[in-house]
Amino acid sequence: MPVRARYTYLGPEGTFSEIALRTLPEAANAELIPAVSVTAALDAVRCGDATGALVPIENSVEGAVTTTLDELATGQPLMIDREVVLPISFALLVRPGTQLDDVKSVTGHPVAQAQVRRWLATYLPYAEWESASSNAEGARLVRDGRFDCAFAGEFAARRYGLEALVTDINDVAGATTRFVLVGRPGRLGDPTRADKTSAVVWLAHNHPGALLELLLEWAVRGVNLLRIESRPTGEGLGQYCFSIDAEGHASDRRVAEALMGLHRLCPKVRFLGSYPRAGGSLPRPRHRTLTTPGTGPDQDDDPAYTRSADWLARCLDGREAATPREAA
Repeated sequence: MPVRARYTYLGPEGTFSEIALRTLPEAANAELIPAVSVTAALDAVRCGDATGALVPIENSVEGAVTTTLDELATGQPLMIDREVVLPISFALLVRPGTQLDDVKSVTGHPVAQAQVRRWLATYLPYAEWESASSNAEGARLVRDGRFDCAFAGEFAARRYGLEALVTDINDVAGATTRFVLVGRPGRLGDPTRADKTSAVVWLAHNHPGALLELLLEWAVRGVNLLRIESRPTGEGLGQYCFSIDAEGHASDRRVAEALMGLHRLCPKVRFLGSYPRAGGSLPRPRHRTLTTPGTGPDQDDDPAYTRSADWLARCLDGREAATPREAA
């Protein structure tokens, strides 16, 4: 009998992380194991107890899930294999018979609180909030009588014997959360032309223009950054590393050269993988440098870089003098 793959996720059962994981083909015939925290989920991968972990990394309203960013930047290296973007809407889950006027205490994940803050101020202005490790854990605590209600997915109500007193709660319509499937380092998948590359970089020195130098490695090659977050390194005030998502695959010439440039400039670069971008959006790289931007996307073979590489090869073997590049 073949061994079933094991995937862990931020639990307990009934979290948005579980729902996101179940959308992936990897989960179809796998054993799915809830973890008590993001750290525990990733540690299960590091020690070999799980093939991968599905954890939240970014919310369209609240921003980064900093625990995930910090865990990926430290400890035994891990790599992102793919991402999932899930629409998020909350329900107010209560024990049967509870009315809105009965609610004095509320719980949920801290990222959920940021997405329902205005609703809370309008309808439960005097309720006391206490965070839980996940929204489903909040539902479990309500079931056990620790709190009067929890913000969680409506799908969690049946699992914990609760009722959805109010549904479709969200201060911002169309809110989404991005999750990443993380595994141990391995060979990258083939590029799809709709990819994302993630890395964490540390500055060598804190001096004027230090961050600009880092950003220029991407900009002069026409690579668009989708996200950049500064995170404290723990080495003292003012000491930061930068978590970056960029368009493209590490096998793309533009992205590869940018990564090599960062490796040359920075004392430490942690590569977090290249993987298909959720939604399949194609990048639109700039053809030239900062001073002469192009007007459209490159083709599959990235002709601007191909022409430059061919020209340099001719220069190196003496077939062509170092003349100005022909106009495109």
